[in-house]
Amino acid sequence: MEIRTNIEQTLDNAERLNPELNSFLSIQREHALQRADAVGRLDSTGPLKGFPIAIKDNICTKGMPTTCGSRILGNYRAQYDATAIERLNEAGAIVIGKTNMDEFAMGSSNENSAFGPAKNPWDTSRVPGGSSGGSAVAVASGVVRAALGSETGGSVRQPASLCGIVGLKPTYGRISRYGLVAFASSLDSIGIFGQTTEDVAHVLGTIAGRDPRDSTSADVAVPDYAASLGADIAGKTIGVPRSLFAEGLNEEVRASVEASIDNFRNLGATIVDVEVPHAKYGIAVYYIIATAEASSNLARYDGVRYGFRAEDAPELRQMYSKTREEGFGEEVKRRIMLGTYVLSSGYYDAYYSKAQKVRAMVKRDYINAFTKCDTILTPTSPDIAFKLGERSDDPLAMYLSDIYTVSANLAGIPAISVPCGISTEGLPIGLQLMGNFWQEQLLLNLAHTYQSTHPLPTKPELHAE
Repeated sequence: MEIRTNIEQTLDNAERLNPELNSFLSIQREHALQRADAVGRLDSTGPLKGFPIAIKDNICTKGMPTTCGSRILGNYRAQYDATAIERLNEAGAIVIGKTNMDEFAMGSSNENSAFGPAKNPWDTSRVPGGSSGGSAVAVASGVVRAALGSETGGSVRQPASLCGIVGLKPTYGRISRYGLVAFASSLDSIGIFGQTTEDVAHVLGTIAGRDPRDSTSADVAVPDYAASLGADIAGKTIGVPRSLFAEGLNEEVRASVEASIDNFRNLGATIVDVEVPHAKYGIAVYYIIATAEASSNLARYDGVRYGFRAEDAPELRQMYSKTREEGFGEEVKRRIMLGTYVLSSGYYDAYYSKAQKVRAMVKRDYINAFTKCDTILTPTSPDIAFKLGERSDDPLAMYLSDIYTVSANLAGIPAISVPCGISTEGLPIGLQLMGNFWQEQLLLNLAHTYQSTHPLPTKPELHAE
């Protein structure tokens, strides 16, 4: 009965807070309670047995809505479980609901959701970050200890920073993408939010590993991440690319990150300067490659096979056009048009091909940097959580929210955001640690040590009871 009682309390908290925070697009009470009863009868043990978890609404969960935050998939229910969901179920975890998100994961504030924005529990007049804002809010508000999100250019780390929690993007290929609705296939990764690095480590150890249904998943051994937490970080070398701490970085963010560098030094880490000279082109490269891949991936939403279909469109091409016009939001349309443009005849070589070459340079920069250090430290976001609506009419300002995160996706390396400070307005600030390929364990150890030695205050009046 203990598992069922815990799940009932979790569901009650989710339902109580959701009218204010809008973090869940669907709360699966009946499913969760049935699972709680079934899991409670099992003899197996493990850290995730009976563990309530929230899932971003672009990860297929059988029988549940999978809307991607879009009207075009508003009535769609997944017909199968993503590999990550299968593995969570096998470990005894219990999905309690699907979380709000920017439509098709396109956004940095969760304001592009067709179902209204999620709101930051630290200040509900502010954004939680995006695109995985609903999952971040579900964790930051205390409803669940961990949640799955997805990353294309920072969509786990940036909301983790703005909501004061831990957010991990693994190495590309570490977690199967089977069942993750595609945005930009060469950049997408399933990521993990947690109140602590220990929660993130348990979830990562459960869902990581080779999947024959995803040819991009890697056949690389998965360690017991949680068992190795707490390893001594003395002697580890942290690289700081100070040339990236440039104009546009909020001064309070700068001060908190600089203080965290001193804190790591006091914990025994060695701090060195490193250069990643092509990272400054990351935003431009990302928004060429990501939009190009999105224009191809989203061509499947045509009103024929599944999802929304426009009315009063008797001719086939008219139906295609009207379905996409009515079903997609403004940001998705903008990115489809940008992607179609950069792939079009006469512009492919000037934009897409050149962006892929610079992407290779960005990757090489990080490989070179990791010959001088074990990990690289930067801010996660250039700013604290901004007001709802503040950047809605300025796409470029919104895109720059990802300036510190996109290069890890371009290079395919793992990265984690961990809280490192509180602004004078009482809002959280995060630092980012990036590691070499398959070095999630190192990042988790560093984040765990930092979080355990420099805990940040929370706002308990906003948290679940």
